[in-house]
Amino acid sequence: MASVELGLAPEAAWAVVMDWERQSRWMLFTRVWATENGGTGVGGGVAARTSVGGVGFTDDMVITHWDPPRECTVKHLGKLIRGTGTFTIEPREYGGRVGSRFTWAEDVVPPLGRVGVLCWPVVRPVFEGLMRVSLRRLVEEVR
Repeated sequence: MASVELGLAPEAAWAVVMDWERQSRWMLFTRVWATENGGTGVGGGVAARTSVGGVGFTDDMVITHWDPPRECTVKHLGKLIRGTGTFTIEPREYGGRVGSRFTWAEDVVPPLGRVGVLCWPVVRPVFEGLMRVSLRRLVEEVR
């Protein structure tokens, strides 16, 4: 899980964060796009292609919870990435100015069975570090 403070009202933060194609500008090594139902509402679809140097995978997802401008949860449908991801926007007040806190949480089922479970304690901090770098890029994106 990783969080950042955004200098945007919750509705504006939601519009930025839930613009799936725009996520491609701030998520490291990842291109994101809407699939089913334009990527909105329960049952909407999203896909993300993560790659480095031409090697990668596509993560297909379905939206299982949709509560604008507060929360969106997706279920990862792939063989490699399974589990859920949740984006949460919380209103904040900064010296009389309205802003928001954006939290990105992933509840990932490690791939590769027992090997994945054994390796996850080493891989997870790297994964979360990449999430934090992506969120710093998001903050720069909305400045």
